[in-house]
Formats: sequence, structure tokens, C-alpha cells
Amino acid sequence: MQAADIIIIGGGMVGLTLALALAPSGMKVAVVEGQTPDSDFGDIADNRVSAINLASQTLLEQLNAWPGNSDRLGPYTEMEVWEAESRARIGFSAELMHQPHLGHIVENRLLQHHLLEQARLSPHISLHLPARAATVSASDGGAFVLLDNGTPITGRLLVGADGARSWLRGQMQPGMTEWDYDHHALVATIETDEPHGRCARQIFRGDDILAFLPLAHPHRCSIVWSCPPARAEALLALSDAEFNKRLATAFDLRLGLCRVLGPRAAIPLKARYSQQFCGPRWALIGDAAHTIHPLAGQGVNLGLQDAAALADTLLARHAEGKDIGELAGLRAFERWRKAEAATMLAGMEGLKRLFGSRLPLVREVRTLGLTLTDGLMPLKRRLAAHALGIGGLQPRLSRMGENT
Repeated sequence: MQAADIIIIGGGMVGLTLALALAPSGMKVAVVEGQTPDSDFGDIADNRVSAINLASQTLLEQLNAWPGNSDRLGPYTEMEVWEAESRARIGFSAELMHQPHLGHIVENRLLQHHLLEQARLSPHISLHLPARAATVSASDGGAFVLLDNGTPITGRLLVGADGARSWLRGQMQPGMTEWDYDHHALVATIETDEPHGRCARQIFRGDDILAFLPLAHPHRCSIVWSCPPARAEALLALSDAEFNKRLATAFDLRLGLCRVLGPRAAIPLKARYSQQFCGPRWALIGDAAHTIHPLAGQGVNLGLQDAAALADTLLARHAEGKDIGELAGLRAFERWRKAEAATMLAGMEGLKRLFGSRLPLVREVRTLGLTLTDGLMPLKRRLAAHALGIGGLQPRLSRMGENT
């Protein structure tokens, strides 16, 4: 029998962030993860990348898990969004926000690797990987997990950080609100004739949303092509040569001809929102609690801030000598993060519908809106601050310039 204070199901970026944020308190944290990530990185970037904003970078730096010395980081200093039909556009720059950059495009596996390195150094974190939870129970008396390798673990709090198809969420049955976006995200790594210039670009073309995210190599980008499922399947079936032509045309030849590197993949997109983020002795964070459309690249940032917010809540309870698994104490975390997730879900749904509509009046409104917003500096700064994660209520470890 192993004893822990917190048992985290899921050792990806979000679960490991929570573990590291809690470790300095001396509380014992057990992390259960089903797969050991491959630590070998090839020349071509993984398809699964994230746009890490300044708040999340600050958080990871405080945990000594930011891969700042890696040559695989893709910093971007500009963002440009435009509509194919009207040519209306809006642009943001790091200079506008008085920052050296707006964010970084980072492979998910690279972040997980650095987080794992730090977790292995902590005497307060026990890593169970590869291993999966077989049975679980949570009651007023405590939490219990039996791993598939026969290891039993007891704790005071269970945390589900095990992704969109969360096993722990399925066991706790909190109820779900979900809907299908009727889109798949086609992801790939590409090379372009023109250098990306550290600019993250996104074009809306009817029912398609295509993003070119700049990688460390000046001529390489990670693409996220969000489109109806049938179109995604058709694009996957094309030869590389034909796909390259379609891609360059869909992107208005903005970076010249494109060449796909490595495999392509398509991921179905669904919105999910757990009706409860916590219960007696359990809590959900990251994709286990919510999933959103990737059009603004905020899904991982939302999850990382969940981890930091839950850490704030648990550390405060622990410092006061209170029960960290008590439902009354978890409610503040739930109210905080449910509000953030609901706002983001509503915003993504609104944007998808606004740019997906072909109605002439709607097209005129969005064209006017983009044009006016691009010229209003105070509004642009507010939008940029939200995207960077430096506006609103932030967890302690994510506040720029306030940590020592």
C-alpha cells in the first residue's frame, strides 16, 4: 500500500504541471500515466504542438520546466488573421504589447519531457508509468486507486488530468455538456518557400480555418487545417504533391509553395464541458474538464492555468491545516475555472459561427468588425492581453513579474 496526499491520473503536460506546483509544499503527489513518452526527437517536429502564451511560459519557468535552451522552440512576434473573401484582416505584434514575443509554438512531447525531468528530481513526487488505474473510489473518508500492475495507492484527493476521454471523469460521472463541431483538425509539419518571419497566421475561408504556426526553423510551420470531416478525409487521401498544391492555394500562397514533411493526421473536434469540475475527494483539470475548438490555440493554456489554479487552492488549504479533499474547499476552484472555460467555449463557438456563415449581411458585419478592430489600439491591446493570458484573474505562478 502506497500513501499520497494527491493522486493525479494523467501524466501529460497538465497533470505534471500540477504535481510540480504542489511539490514544494511537502505534500506527497502520485502521478499515474499510461505511456512513457519517447525522449528521442527527430529532425521533423511532431504534429502535436501547442501555442504557449506568456502566462503559461511564466508558469513553466517558475517550475524550472520551460525548455528555454532548446533549439526546437518557435517564438512568434506577430499574429495575422484574415478572411479570404473580403481580405479584411487584423494583426497583432509583440511591440504593441511591449513584449519580446507573443508566445511560442512548442511540441507537446518536448514540454512533457521537461516536466518529467523536473518531476523525477522531486522527492515528493512518485511517478507510476507506464501504469493505468484499474479501479478507483472516493468518499468522505479518502480516495483509493488500484493500478493495473496491482499497486494500491491511498490519498486525500483524486485529480483527473487524463485528457478529453478522461477515465476518471467516466468513473465519477459528473455529467457532460458536449456538441460536435462537425470539423476535423488536419495537422502536419510543412516547409515553405518563403520564411515565416516568426508570424503566426490564420485564414478563414468559408467553412475552413487554416493556421500556419511558425516553428524554430525559419521555413517550417505546423499547420492546423480545421474543416468538415469529409473534406479532411479527402485531403488525407491525396498524394503529397497534390496536397501541397491544395495547401498553398488555400493559404493564398502567402508563404509560397508548401511541402509536407512526415505524416498527416486528422483529429475529430468536439466541445466538452463537465457539469462539475469537482466533487468529494476529486477534481478535473484540462481536457478532462473541457475541450474547445483549436481556432484560437488556447486549449492547452486553459488546462495549464487550471493546474495552477487548483494548486493555489490546495496550497492555501494545506497552509491553513484544512482538508484538501473537502468539497467545500474545492468549490472556489470550480467557480473560477468553470467561468474561464465557459467564456472560452462561448467565444470559440461564436467565432466559428461568425466566420463560417456565408450570409451576405453576416459577411459585411465581420468585414467591418475586423477592419474597425484593427484600427482601434485600445481594443487590440485588450484582445492581445487576453490571448497572452495576462488579463483577468491569474493563478499566482502565472503572474508575470510577481514571482521570485
